[in-house]
Amino acid sequence: MLHSLKACWRLLHAVGHALGGWWTIRFAFPKMSQAERNARVQEWSRRMLEIMGITLKVQGTAPTQGPVLIISNHLSWLDITAIHAARHVRFVSKSGVKHWPVIGTLSTGAGSLYIERERRRDALRVVHHMTEALREGDMIGVFPEGTTSDGRGLLPFHANLLQAAISSGAPVLPAALRFADAATGETSQAPRYIDDDNLLTSLWNTLRAPPLLAIVRFGEPQDSHGRERRTWAQSLHEDVQQLRRETH
Repeated sequence: MLHSLKACWRLLHAVGHALGGWWTIRFAFPKMSQAERNARVQEWSRRMLEIMGITLKVQGTAPTQGPVLIISNHLSWLDITAIHAARHVRFVSKSGVKHWPVIGTLSTGAGSLYIERERRRDALRVVHHMTEALREGDMIGVFPEGTTSDGRGLLPFHANLLQAAISSGAPVLPAALRFADAATGETSQAPRYIDDDNLLTSLWNTLRAPPLLAIVRFGEPQDSHGRERRTWAQSLHEDVQQLRRETH
């Protein structure tokens, strides 16, 4: 009962924080510089994790400036918030997110690029926009698995979006995510969101869970010059797998 009451309080607080973020994007962002917007997104994300009972733990060195393409494993709807809390980057997200109430505004305000995964040709359009953004010095994040996994292993990496780094000459920075019980350090399945998992159920499980850690581990940047994207994707898969094993 106590866990449910605490979860209800967290939920109300989180909804209020989300609505506050929506208001900021709609009415305050137009008056801010891009640097101010980025800082506000990072600050908002850190606070959202705190509200949900999650402590951010950053390992390795987060990038301070672009251009850089960050690639990471994908576990949950919380992944983008966790990475944003560590370092604001522009994420490539599925197009449906753009139309979600409140969340769509938050995602667009954070600079997301949208891809229609059902249309193979749409990847070419997104790669073009990513390449332009990287040439302008942006930091962009992608989940090359293309969907969430259960965290016990990694799904194969799609190589298409790596072309943006190769075409722009931007480095790629592998990263790994893990959610863990704060008391024991053991991996937590509470935030998981895979296959037939329901978003509301996943949210409720996260809110009811004991205090959690969101561990974001950054690796070392890799030069993109002379790379072949499919071979590189396989190599990066191993790198992210190793980073995931090293999270603690």
